[in-house]
Amino acid sequence: MSWELLLEHIGLFVLSLLANGLSALAGGGAGLLQLPVLLFLGLSFSVALATHKIASVALGLGATLRHLREGHLEPRFCGYILACGLPGVVLGAWSVLKLPEAWTLLALGLLTCALGIYSGCKKQLGMTFKPRNRDRRGLIIGGMGLLLIGILNGSLTSGTGLFVTLWLVRWFGFDYQRAVSYVLVLVGLFWNGLGALTISLQQAPQWPWLPALLLGALIGAYCGAHLSIARGNKLVKRAFETLTILVGIKLTGDALSLLQLFPVME
Repeated sequence: MSWELLLEHIGLFVLSLLANGLSALAGGGAGLLQLPVLLFLGLSFSVALATHKIASVALGLGATLRHLREGHLEPRFCGYILACGLPGVVLGAWSVLKLPEAWTLLALGLLTCALGIYSGCKKQLGMTFKPRNRDRRGLIIGGMGLLLIGILNGSLTSGTGLFVTLWLVRWFGFDYQRAVSYVLVLVGLFWNGLGALTISLQQAPQWPWLPALLLGALIGAYCGAHLSIARGNKLVKRAFETLTILVGIKLTGDALSLLQLFPVME
């Protein structure tokens, strides 16, 4: 292996380590760093998206290895989240390479920013675990929300794990630490895994880059999950709010660029 190739793989590993470590701490948002860099390195959008989606599966695996030791996951509720979200993931992943994305990214970016601001204004939101909406009506509405987020997860590049985190906190009464554990295990491993499979059937990823990205994601996710467990809800809540606003700004900027609403500076 040449020095240039070695440095390239080290850079990809560090990128994946940082992106997935932050994502494991906040409950989503790995694409904020990872996908733009893959595009900057010369991959087309479709190849970069397929590569990122496959690499993000290791985020779920690394987080799962850490969170399962805590015993916070309820098997029946895990099955409920998967049953509601996975059909949406497939639908979104089949449509992502066929639909224009600018206006969707703009709406998603503004909404994501609003989620972070909303959480910041609600000082006690997600600080304690108070289960609610577990009756039939609550589960139906909650499932519809998860289905819609699943569609976004399959079709868009970053930020949808953050949506699931806040949905579990706001609708089902989870604290942030517990919500993040569900998101990283179920969304990170199963939702992202199915989305990656669906997209890769349409577009081959950049296979030579995946080992470095997968290793970085696995280690970063484990470390981020450990930090969230060790430091508790206050740190996770702050990380969630910060990363949510940053993801929202990025998505909004991407959308405005695609729509060419601002002239390019010369």
